[in-house]
This record gives sequence, C-alpha cells and structure tokens, in this order.
Amino acid sequence: MPCSNDFGYWSNALNCYVRLADPQPSEGDPAWQGHEPGDGNVYECWQPQTDLQIQIWLATPPPNSGAGPTPREVAQLAVDRMNLRAIEIGIVPEPGPDRIGIVGMPVYMWVKDPDEHTWGPITATASAGGVTISATARVESIQWDMGDGTKVTCHNKGTPYKSAYGRSKSPTCGHTYETESAGEPGDKFTVTATSSWVVSWEGAGQSGTIRLNGLQRSVRVAVGEAQVLVQ
Repeated sequence: MPCSNDFGYWSNALNCYVRLADPQPSEGDPAWQGHEPGDGNVYECWQPQTDLQIQIWLATPPPNSGAGPTPREVAQLAVDRMNLRAIEIGIVPEPGPDRIGIVGMPVYMWVKDPDEHTWGPITATASAGGVTISATARVESIQWDMGDGTKVTCHNKGTPYKSAYGRSKSPTCGHTYETESAGEPGDKFTVTATSSWVVSWEGAGQSGTIRLNGLQRSVRVAVGEAQVLVQ
C-alpha cells in the first residue's frame, strides 16, 4: 500500500487515503455533521478496495500511518534548506577596545543588514515519500540579554543609531544601563541576541507551525560612569 498518492496520505485509523477537502463545504452541508465551518475540517476519504470516496468531519487531522515521513517531518526538511542564521548585531555603544558607553545613556539595539536568512520572510519547498510541503519562515521577535541581568524582547528590527538622535531613547528597541561593566569578564557586558523564528507550513492536506529559537549571536560592550571617564 503506497504511503501517499493523488488522493492523499494513508490513514490506518480510517482505512483510507485522506486529504483536506478544497474548497471546504458551505455552512449547513451534511458533511459538517452539525459542526460549524472553522470547527475542525472536512476531509475526503478514499477507500481503494471499494473505490468509494466520502467526506468526513474531523476535529484534528488524522495521523499519517504510512512508513514514509509525516508532513511535519517534510516541513523540517524545507526549513533545513533555508540556511537560517542568527542576526548580525547592531548596537550603540559599539563593541571595540576603544569604545565605551556611559551609565544612564540610552542604548540602541537593532538588526544589522537584515536579509531573508537572518530576518525573513523566506520560503522553501521540500518533497519526500510522495509528500510535498511549502514552508515560510520569519522572525517573530529578538530577545536581547543585556548582560546586566536585564532581558529585552523586541518584535521589530530596531532602529539604527544616528548622531542626530543625541540622548533620545530608541523608539523601537533600547535599554539603559544603570551600572558600569567594571568587574564583569574583561570589564564588559556580554550582549546576546536570540532570534525566535516562526515557520508556517502547508501541504498534503495539512498545515502547521514550527518554532525555532536557538539562533543567537553575542558581542561585548564596555559601560562606565561619566565622572570616571572625565577623570
């Protein structure tokens, strides 16, 4: 018994090939079995021995009982092809041996030179075991660990700093250090940006979401007291 064919994927539980009905029946259609559209879905169920195809309502997609990969596993193959990477960090005060920020001054954080691999959206398609899945990934948020015990979550790329901004706080993604970095390793704060990706996929009569949050990059910045810098 093939794992999938033009009629969908095989389900041992239903003893038929299953695929999502497209388009879905209109409201009041008997296939909904008294349920409302949007409350579960209507699927087409084809039994090869009898060549009988019926429509059935299910609250959740039936499991794929074939020996081949599941749609979600194929979606993961599509994600692997995207070459997703951690962002390049833009930050003021800038990292560097002769760069230092001041306690109480606004810190700007942003995604430097974003592209489809570091921010999205990016789309890829993968096929395996007769299942074809299209997946689209985009960054949902960046969590900034500022190294002083503070974590800042930004749902945007942030605003690159310009000298014209002066002492103004970042309008999109910022922080203010209340202590100097002296005493930290190398007398600097380690700032780490972790990307949270959301991948939406669909195919083979199913759809779903994969979340990825392990991509991160770090830089180190020095922060000192203003009176110390003057001396």
